[in-house]
Amino acid sequence: MSLRIALLGLLSGAGPASGYDLAKKFEHSLNHVWQAGHTQIYPELVKMAADGLVAVESEGARGRKIYTITPEGTHELRTWLTEHQPSVTVRSEVALQAFLLPLLDRKQAIAVMERIRAGFEARLAVLECQPGHGQALGRYALELGLRQARTSIEWADETLTDLRRA
Repeated sequence: MSLRIALLGLLSGAGPASGYDLAKKFEHSLNHVWQAGHTQIYPELVKMAADGLVAVESEGARGRKIYTITPEGTHELRTWLTEHQPSVTVRSEVALQAFLLPLLDRKQAIAVMERIRAGFEARLAVLECQPGHGQALGRYALELGLRQARTSIEWADETLTDLRRA
């Protein structure tokens, strides 16, 4: 359901777009919070059109279709935003490795934590380069990602300090 909502949100916020354009917008904005590629986006657009949530506004060369959100799509998007309680359960490989860290010897555990910390540093660097701080669409998600990355680095530093003391 979330891919559908993400596509409706992009069409609502950025206007009519082709599947290719939506995939590019996804790649440069939503991909940091929800991953989807061309192979998922195109079939979902076809299903959404069949469900009346989007319409093909025009067709161009090589079958390129420009999709637009319909009133039904706008209604579904707004209903999801205002009534859906998002899950706060997170499946995290980092958390799983942190849970299992005591199974390693001290040197290995430190190496794992250094690798995890480097991953958070890399994520922070990518997020800090993202446009969107002043943009309406995506601004709050970007801020959430930045705060999560910074907090995760702080957690990794504290964990490394604890491991090095042990």
